Amino acid sequence: MDFALSESEEALRTLAARILAERTTPERLRALEAGDWFDRELWQTLARAGLCEIAQPGNEGGLGFFELCLVLEEVGRNVAPVPAVATLALGALPIARFGTDAQRKRWLPGVAAGETLLSAALFELGSDGPAELATTATRTGPGFVLGGLKDCVPAAALATRILVPARTPEGVGVFLVDPRGKGVTLEPQTATSGEPQARLRLSAAPVGADDVLAEPTRGREVLDWMADHGRVALAALQTGVIARALKLTAEYTTTRQQFDRPIATFQAVAQRAADAYIQVEACRLATWQAALRLAAGEIATREVAVATYWAAEAGHLVLAAAQHLHGGMGFDCDYPLHRHYLWAKQIELQLGGASAELERLGNLLSKGA
Repeated sequence: MDFALSESEEALRTLAARILAERTTPERLRALEAGDWFDRELWQTLARAGLCEIAQPGNEGGLGFFELCLVLEEVGRNVAPVPAVATLALGALPIARFGTDAQRKRWLPGVAAGETLLSAALFELGSDGPAELATTATRTGPGFVLGGLKDCVPAAALATRILVPARTPEGVGVFLVDPRGKGVTLEPQTATSGEPQARLRLSAAPVGADDVLAEPTRGREVLDWMADHGRVALAALQTGVIARALKLTAEYTTTRQQFDRPIATFQAVAQRAADAYIQVEACRLATWQAALRLAAGEIATREVAVATYWAAEAGHLVLAAAQHLHGGMGFDCDYPLHRHYLWAKQIELQLGGASAELERLGNLLSKGA
């Protein structure tokens, strides 16, 4: 089996890597962290390069979800402060797949141009995943009224619309909520990585018929689709985060001298780094496999679970090894490794941790799924 990327896929990844590397220097990242985190100039540059319209209907070259994951890997590699997962994977993808023609025409061109940001509210305190919903939607004529609380909503203050799943007596609906609309309150939160997020409080928040993405009769299907693509998108982001952390570690251990020789030549150091390399490649392979199956519209329940497990497990193990092999340098906030540690930990927590995903995978295997 050939695991090499095609010429067009490699060109896409190279383009994303070049743009992101040029605009995520340590000095630039420090300045953004002292401000509002979001790099608007970088986002506009990505849009002008056509990287914000990947996986949208009618894009050139037949690009899809797998190609989007290649871009997200580069975003993670450079710990770039842009809402790529929130807008492109959790926002634009579901609208492109399930939205009406009017919804696609209203929102997707702005995303492609870098002018419209989207997000999704998939987390609730006390729930064991996106499918466990306390948020409710009550039908009122052609529209709905929403009530409930969503936590850790990425890019909420920047988004024009937030995709909100909510339960109804008939099932689950998915709604496009205006974060500045009536009955909607945003309470600032800060993620582990320093990314601004928000608690979304809904109190009799009206949603018109034009902003219903999925009626209760099919909302469960849409929510499951969003959750699977969101998990794999985060796994792609994590792959880039840990790959760069490993490269930083390799560079450091080959130049750091102890007893008149590079510490990379010590057996224990080399073995620890080799284990981390295996974990990075396992995460990448599992993510690519899940992304390819999802892009092809195939059932990928087990593949998504495996990718999620490796993203959480490798995120923890690789960064622990990187911090250990860097010694005290790994804790210096003027050195870039700390950003990768914080990003990896945040993604691990967003995915729910390796143990929970391993239990989920075991249940799937026991049922023959």
